[in-house]
Amino acid sequence: MDFLLDPNVAYLFLLGGVLLAMLALATPGTGFFEVGAFFCIVLAGYAIYNLSFNWWALILIVLSIVPFIYSIQRPKREVFLGLSILLLVIGSVFMFPRTNGQSGVNPLVAVVASAFVSGFLWIAVGKSIQAAHARPSHDLNGLVGQIGEAKTKIHGEGSVQVAGELWSARSDKAIPVGSSVRVVRRDGFILVVEKSG
Repeated sequence: MDFLLDPNVAYLFLLGGVLLAMLALATPGTGFFEVGAFFCIVLAGYAIYNLSFNWWALILIVLSIVPFIYSIQRPKREVFLGLSILLLVIGSVFMFPRTNGQSGVNPLVAVVASAFVSGFLWIAVGKSIQAAHARPSHDLNGLVGQIGEAKTKIHGEGSVQVAGELWSARSDKAIPVGSSVRVVRRDGFILVVEKSG
């Protein structure tokens, strides 16, 4: 495991672990991001334990999680996502100092990895936040009061075309095929209808 003691490798594992942890916070429940974050952070932890590092940089990385969590809880908080990314990049780039016996993180590796992680977090997490807070594209309650057409005979059960889609429907009175219907209410995904006009 001597390759882990290279600051560049340790930096990449640390950055990868924090990236996966942030993705796990943004999209919980998959298990993939959580396990990946755990292994990357353990490997980076081994390197941090054996190499000299800057405490202030580690604190910046840990602090980057606070604005990140704040940004994923509510939409339109891109400023906090940007602050989180900035803290993560600064902390990880300066994590391993240059000393007499070892070199720090290669600036080219730091710039490329930081740019990739920043761009990925900005796009992926931004879209995840946007999707989590988006209103459903189909407002089921908006169907109540709509006019549609009976596609089958409806008595007890049948099918109606409402708002451009085919729905299961139910009615207390028989409604012939092709009749105009009005949605009275919905029961889950079943529309309760009555003959219109």
